[in-house]
Amino acid sequence: MEAIKAYYDGRAFVPVFPVNVAKNRVAIITILDNIMDSVPEKTYLQYVGKLSDDSYQEMTAILQDTRKIEKNEW
Repeated sequence: MEAIKAYYDGRAFVPVFPVNVAKNRVAIITILDNIMDSVPEKTYLQYVGKLSDDSYQEMTAILQDTRKIEKNEW
């Protein structure tokens, strides 16, 4: 038995995270009220760990500043 978090888009239940389940499996669906005030149309999992080009450039610039060694440092 596996619990899957999903939302109803008006036609079908859409899993929030990728699910590895064989087709035509029996499922028990429990509808919860007022748990999520607003459900995103897309899962944010696909964006985890990714930076925009501007953010990447900013982060690399910050890291370059930490690599600078000054003359009188020990």
